[in-house]
Amino acid sequence: MTLGSMKDPQLGGSPAALPGASLQKACKFLVLFCALHLCVTLVYYMSGWDLRIFHYFVENQQHQASSLINSTYGDDMLPSVVPSTTDVTPAHTKDIVGNCAETSPLLVGPLRVEFNIPVEINEIIKANPSLMEGGRYKPSECKALQKVAIIIPFRKRESHLNYWLYYMHPVLQRQQLDYGVYIINQDGSNTFNRAKLLNIGYMEALKDYDYDCFVFSDVDIVAMDDRNIYRCFSQPRHISVALDKFGFGLPYYQYFGGVSALSKEQFTKINGFPNTYWGWGGEDDDIYNRIASKGMSISRPDSVTGKCRMIHHNRDDKNDPNPKRFDLIARTRQTMNTDGINSLSYNVLRRENFPLYVKITVDVGNP
Repeated sequence: MTLGSMKDPQLGGSPAALPGASLQKACKFLVLFCALHLCVTLVYYMSGWDLRIFHYFVENQQHQASSLINSTYGDDMLPSVVPSTTDVTPAHTKDIVGNCAETSPLLVGPLRVEFNIPVEINEIIKANPSLMEGGRYKPSECKALQKVAIIIPFRKRESHLNYWLYYMHPVLQRQQLDYGVYIINQDGSNTFNRAKLLNIGYMEALKDYDYDCFVFSDVDIVAMDDRNIYRCFSQPRHISVALDKFGFGLPYYQYFGGVSALSKEQFTKINGFPNTYWGWGGEDDDIYNRIASKGMSISRPDSVTGKCRMIHHNRDDKNDPNPKRFDLIARTRQTMNTDGINSLSYNVLRRENFPLYVKITVDVGNP
């Protein structure tokens, strides 16, 4: 049979060619339909129109995408990382905390302070689990406004130190300070030199951390109100303004003894404290004169918030009243530029990190 005999007279073509032509037309129609579908879909997403014809598609597109993944990879071959749409916060911002409040919300106000029951170091350690080695602490709930070094001049006052640590560590933590405690221990039995020990504490603390505030505290004075903040202010701060020793008042306006705070800038401006006051008395008035001579004034809390209690004790050996103190005070303005941090000399004999403080034993020289 020849090809000519297979032609259909009505169609004018080969019967074998009919299925191919139909398939070609169907493909063209499908392509046009897909193109139209794509265009309308793009218009929908770009314009936000609520086209009811695609409403079902929109509601089920997440399910269809999931089905496509399952059909492509299988249950055991799903991609290991699937973007989440429920948490759009960058991971690195989750650990960022804001600054602590100017007034800590943890403060409780007036405190009962008693010195008639001995306290043990181990009890204090257990009661302060957030402390780091060396008596270091910083709040975890916010960023502290200041980095504070607490400097305590010291010699043979272990029982007093225990009371200070027992009461003051919880207070300082509630005040949300980034702080460290430094016990500056004078070695030997020479005459005590409080102001020089404070200068040494300033220098040694800066070797550890970039402190910007320094609180200088006697070991036998404890705050009776945690609203009396152990930090620095725009002017040098006198913290122990209402001692029980003085009937909870100031003995005289220029008094700057007990507990005081100076910023790094304020401290360097007055060349630190004098190194030449051997024995008891005089150095606090010298410091006041230095502050006044540089045009600064004393900042104080009110007499209620500033209440402090002192542990009563006999005067230490080798800490008799300084017979030269009045002459030295009278010459503060002439000597302050050469007697201070710029003339400080000492030798560190031991540096020990304890759970509640750093103890630095020093040789301060001779009078």
